[in-house]
Amino acid sequence: MQSGAGKEQAVIVAVPARLASSRLPGKVMADIGGKPMLRHVLERCARARGVSSVLACTDSEAVRDAVRSWGFEGLLTPASCSSGSERLACVVDTLVAIGGASPERTLVVNVQGDQPILDSALIEAMAARMVDLGWPPVITPVHPLPPERIHNPNVVKVLLAGDGRAITFSRSAVPHVHDLPPEQWHNRTTYWGHVGIYGYRADLLAGWNDLSPSTLEDVEKLEQLRLIEAGIPFATFNVDTECFSVDTAEQLEQARQRLQVL
Repeated sequence: MQSGAGKEQAVIVAVPARLASSRLPGKVMADIGGKPMLRHVLERCARARGVSSVLACTDSEAVRDAVRSWGFEGLLTPASCSSGSERLACVVDTLVAIGGASPERTLVVNVQGDQPILDSALIEAMAARMVDLGWPPVITPVHPLPPERIHNPNVVKVLLAGDGRAITFSRSAVPHVHDLPPEQWHNRTTYWGHVGIYGYRADLLAGWNDLSPSTLEDVEKLEQLRLIEAGIPFATFNVDTECFSVDTAEQLEQARQRLQVL
């Protein structure tokens, strides 16, 4: 990446951090090994090479102030935002200004604030694939699912086209195999899981709130379906494993144990 204003391209990692999580309230500030979870996420993102800036977008002044005390930028966003992507869309002009490149060549990487064991190489791989694919509007990593996770509704599945585009996302197992019992579906085809990180071209993100409300998004509670329903091409790239996220108290304890080992 070049430096200074007028760069050819820029990578901004933006972490939406809503304090009032429905399943585990306050989880982004939960202590893991003496640090809030959000700080772990930001510090891991900062290890990625070629990143112009790492910051948090939050509806909490307390979270913003904490983020700044850790040496990162924190931007305030409305509490009314219904998704992390909408939260980033509210400050996309600021994100573009920070990156110093045009919106069409600014990659905004949306990393969830509940992924404290994130491998920074994932961000580097996303930026490289964005360039290789000619800067598609949006890109996300996917991974092959083991049989025991295919029918778990908490695991988001991705149905892929032959060229790697995402056809749809669902909490159900897709595709449905007509002539086999569900426990044998994995013998017929590969099921792909969604890692939960998005790479947006900033000009697409700027138009997020102009997209029509999505029935699929509302039914499945998956924000990426707004883009699918709008007909926006959704590129993917393959990774070996899923990215661990904290949604429950049990997973929070797992994160604490795993970080002790690391």
